[in-house]
Amino acid sequence: MRIGNMKSLLVILAVALLPLASPAAEAPVWVESSGEARQGEYDTLKETKDRARRDAQLRALETAVGTFIKAHTLVSNNQVADDLVYASVRGRVRQTEVLAEGWDEKDRTTYRVKLRILVEPVYPEKGEGISARLSLSRDQLHEGDDLKIHYQSSADGYVYLFSVAADGSVTLLFPNTLHKDNSVNKGTAYEFPPSGSPIRLLAAFLPGFKGTVAEEKVKLIATRKKEDLLPLGFQEGMFTTFDATSTGMINDLVRRLNQLDPAEWADATAVYRIVR
Repeated sequence: MRIGNMKSLLVILAVALLPLASPAAEAPVWVESSGEARQGEYDTLKETKDRARRDAQLRALETAVGTFIKAHTLVSNNQVADDLVYASVRGRVRQTEVLAEGWDEKDRTTYRVKLRILVEPVYPEKGEGISARLSLSRDQLHEGDDLKIHYQSSADGYVYLFSVAADGSVTLLFPNTLHKDNSVNKGTAYEFPPSGSPIRLLAAFLPGFKGTVAEEKVKLIATRKKEDLLPLGFQEGMFTTFDATSTGMINDLVRRLNQLDPAEWADATAVYRIVR
């Protein structure tokens, strides 16, 4: 896809989410996890302790989700898409017990905590939390064809649209410097680019592509509150972009989403092909 005069881009988000099998294990699991936080010059003890505990909780969620997906696997192109499981199976902290906590013996500015945490699985496809719909004006295009993105959220909130190119690079399509307001109303149908916008999404092969068919994707993430999901990247015109080597962006996005309550966000993916 070409955005105005620009190629499109998206990486871990590049794999389409397929329907998942019914989960075999619904029971919450206990996880032991450690976290730490450094106390800054102006940080209170409570703030430092809270950050250490949040760090431990995040690590526990990641461990628990790994357990849940053993019976609830996301598959794409006959391979387990491990990098995307956190976008399809989530966890919620139910109970926390402190096993140990205190200042590091060698570094008195670092506070460490060890927790025992009860984590329950949350499966968005079962209707837990908000949901989002995403569709495209067409799923097969020739070079130069226009593409429109249609989306809807089941709750008031905010929507983030990404484009994933065939080379694994990423573009945050919306919000952008021209269209900054990405708020949505419950049940309202929206279109991107909106009517009257100078932005056009045009089908285009990446430079040097020799094949006859290229598959690209659009990824939507909807949240109840405004979130700074991807603060890094570089600005190319009105869009924030991430090249195919920016794998850290994947982990950052997964971690950021896992910090949100599972009922506070939803995601959807649509696939299209460009043919010669």
